[in-house]
Amino acid sequence: MPRPLWDEGLQSERTRLAWVRTATVLAAGGLGAAGMVLRSGANPLPAAAFVLATLLGGVLLARTGVRYRRVQRALHEGRPLDHRADAVLAWYGVLALAAGAAVFVVAESAALLTR
Repeated sequence: MPRPLWDEGLQSERTRLAWVRTATVLAAGGLGAAGMVLRSGANPLPAAAFVLATLLGGVLLARTGVRYRRVQRALHEGRPLDHRADAVLAWYGVLALAAGAAVFVVAESAALLTR
């Protein structure tokens, strides 16, 4: 007999907390990095990438409650889970942070070499 998808444990709650942590770190990291770039007087282009990461983190954070309820319904009804949209948002947010950091480092290195 196949096991049901639903388990009485707290897996869904732990997954929701993991998404909350991911979204919070993405939003706070992007905001802090954007502030650092703008205060340093450097090229504002990396700040745009950091602001994008902040926005994506905020969207992820706002979606966690909706996603949790959808997961609970799917598990209780035996339907497959769909989490691609959240994973794509998180991936784009991390890429935006990495791109912003890379542009910032390259721009600051070039500025130091021309001094």
